[in-house]
Amino acid sequence: MQEEATIQSHKALVFSAIAFTISFAAWMLNGVLVTYLVNTGVFRWNAVQTGWLLGVPVLVGSVMRLPVGVLTDKFGGKIVITGILLLSAIPMFFLSKADNYITFLLLSFGFGLSGSSFAAGVAYVSAWYPKKMQGTALGIFGAGNMGAAITTFFAPRILLSLTKNGTEIEAWRLLPQLYAAILVVTAILFFMGVKSKMSDSKQTLAQRMAPLKQVRVWRFGLYYFFSFGSFVALSQWLIPYYVNVYSLSIVFAGAMATAFSLPSGIVRIIGGWLADKVGARIVLLWVFGVCLVCLVFLYVPRMEIQAPGQGMMASKPGEVVSVTDGEIVIGEDTYQIQTNEGESTQVGIHFGIGNEKEEFLLLPTASFKQVPVVEVGDKVSKGQLLAKGVTHIYFQANKWIFSALILLIGIMMGFGSAAVYKHISDYYPTSIGAVGGIVGMLGGLGGFVSPIIFGLLLKATGVWTTSWIFLSIIALFCIIFQRLAIKAVKQNNEASA
Repeated sequence: MQEEATIQSHKALVFSAIAFTISFAAWMLNGVLVTYLVNTGVFRWNAVQTGWLLGVPVLVGSVMRLPVGVLTDKFGGKIVITGILLLSAIPMFFLSKADNYITFLLLSFGFGLSGSSFAAGVAYVSAWYPKKMQGTALGIFGAGNMGAAITTFFAPRILLSLTKNGTEIEAWRLLPQLYAAILVVTAILFFMGVKSKMSDSKQTLAQRMAPLKQVRVWRFGLYYFFSFGSFVALSQWLIPYYVNVYSLSIVFAGAMATAFSLPSGIVRIIGGWLADKVGARIVLLWVFGVCLVCLVFLYVPRMEIQAPGQGMMASKPGEVVSVTDGEIVIGEDTYQIQTNEGESTQVGIHFGIGNEKEEFLLLPTASFKQVPVVEVGDKVSKGQLLAKGVTHIYFQANKWIFSALILLIGIMMGFGSAAVYKHISDYYPTSIGAVGGIVGMLGGLGGFVSPIIFGLLLKATGVWTTSWIFLSIIALFCIIFQRLAIKAVKQNNEASA
């Protein structure tokens, strides 16, 4: 660990951040490419097959973070990061030759290695900076998360350009070739631009892995599962969410997903700086609390409900003489029917982008009317139902309010991801590669597992907002475990005083 930052430290940080950004962009490619290929009919893969193609790169990149972190502690980040970029470029290039599901799946396994570059970068950057600056440095490095935004924003547009708006559909194969070329160029620039730097620690492999037996490491993993894993999951999940819930086009949905993922990467820099200044524990407490509140506000789905309301009953027996929209006449008695037709039509659902007919509704609205259930000539008895009540409840779940909450959640996740790795550098300065690897693996697994859980919850309930309920439960567990840990620390300090 360096005592002071130098020009070489800053060069290592800049090149590492660029390498991670490109790696992350490649890691997220299937989210756009597979969706495009299925929607255009190039491949007829079902939902399960598509789900595996989206999840496999995330899974591989997550699982490989532990061994990559250990290798970085042993051989240094320059060699390991360069190797990851070059090795990922090979299956990425051959993805352009894939013409069946198995081939596409196996090659997705291959380029999924790019996601493991994070563990190597954390250990490498940490070795260049003193402890007091590691939070800020790791925050800048972690801003490479914006690679997700690069892919979700640019890849759909590049595909449309390459295929000439779908008229030359086979030109999609140029996209993975382009990504492979960028990975190779990045590897060359990184290798030429940085110097080797090894960890000062001379620990054996067993000593490096020893912290993994501690509960604290797995608690950090839970924090990262929420802050980073949920970020990765939502970067892909938000596209079908916007399409299905708000009927947006795929391009527009991709832009909205980019609006979520881009700030999260940028604010990670601020998160690292804050963790240095006020402590990672305080930052994480605010992250979990704010996210929990926002997620609760997202519980209520966009909905239109028609429920039974107060009906109208006959006060005495008789024969129905007349029935109109406004009244029912029985003998000499007239019953006025309640109608709110005008108000009811105001809450009609109008889907579409930029549709001027849809009002901005902050809170649920309700209207009530009565509908006759008798006809002229019917003989009714006292207390018989003449008109049933119908209550119409509509909650718009306005997409701009929804997007604002999602944006705030994304920003807080960026803060949280940086704070977790500040925790690691504080508690495990000589095992950052190994500990960062296991924590990164758990976070990446969150990106793999969460969309699967989202899909299962959606299938079981038919409600899209169950995803927010699941994430809020994870956030709540993070708060509980953090409070328990703080309490244990205070008790130990009091006992030793």
